Amino acid sequence: MNLATWFEQGLSKHQYIHTMDEHRDDLLTIHNHFQLEKSDLEFLHSLQSERIRALVLTADWCGDAMVNLPIFMRMADEAMIESKYFNRDDNLELMDQYLTNGTSRSIPIIILIDQNGQEIGKWGPRAPQVQSYVDNAKQELPPKGEPEFKQAFLSFISETTERFTTDIDMWTHIKEDMISMMKQSVSVTKY
Repeated sequence: MNLATWFEQGLSKHQYIHTMDEHRDDLLTIHNHFQLEKSDLEFLHSLQSERIRALVLTADWCGDAMVNLPIFMRMADEAMIESKYFNRDDNLELMDQYLTNGTSRSIPIIILIDQNGQEIGKWGPRAPQVQSYVDNAKQELPPKGEPEFKQAFLSFISETTERFTTDIDMWTHIKEDMISMMKQSVSVTKY
């Protein structure tokens, strides 16, 4: 199935948010507090004539989606990027086209397409600075087989969720990485 056909089957932003149970409040908190700078707005407004669309692979339980999607949603609104959301586990045929490192169904994945349904860009699942934070935090965990692993992992999830919902610098890294991808994608469509 081509990406334009997939796009027609996705949920709108509002439909997706209304399906959420686990991270809806955190996603909305980030969405309502995230700010774009004037230069970001100028760039995003310049995309309005490009008629870009996005397919977003996600899941409500995913902490990375919780922090990345509200930032993307705000930028997509400014750029008039119509976006459709797909629950990862209900759309494995699409997900398996976008495996991280060729093996992992990591999310979120944001796929930009042009008006003809051709892929022009892809982002996800994490900005490099966020990946570095997660990698460093995971190094502190005991080995998976150890009895204390489960409690340490739950603490890691709780601390990471707290940081994702409050760390404005982290939000800025995510925004900058997404904008970089968008700039590369637009240069593909213009040349």
